[in-house]
Amino acid sequence: MSDMTATSSNERQLILFTLGTGSYGIPIENVFEIKKMGDITMVPKAPKYIEGVINLRGNVIPVIDLRKRFGMDKVEYTKKTKTIIVEVKKRQFGLIVDSVAEVVTLNNSQIEPSLPTVSGLKAEFINGIGKLDEKLVIILDITSILQSNEEILIQE
Repeated sequence: MSDMTATSSNERQLILFTLGTGSYGIPIENVFEIKKMGDITMVPKAPKYIEGVINLRGNVIPVIDLRKRFGMDKVEYTKKTKTIIVEVKKRQFGLIVDSVAEVVTLNNSQIEPSLPTVSGLKAEFINGIGKLDEKLVIILDITSILQSNEEILIQE
């Protein structure tokens, strides 16, 4: 969990979002902004989980459908569907999620290390499991989602 910057030595702030019935979190320091779904331009021969590209204030940004990336069923986009613009290694990417819930702060005591596979996700995509009241939050490793064995989207 070394790539997660803490708000204090034992706290982490996360943006919570949903995919299906699951709750997921990404470290707030990776989030650039949250946008409504807009027009996405398809890119020929892109990996199947890349929905296309968008123009964000003059910058062309690849957009990843997290449902496709995680092998989940495709659903129709709704008013709640959002694109979370994340920044990793000075590059921006859009992540399509079902809905964005809130920003939460978790203590390290509320975060467990990841299990080999959780909710059918590969362990490489998971940074930990957060316990928020009775709800479990899968904390994602954004770098691994963007940079995996199949496709290298970001270079060192």
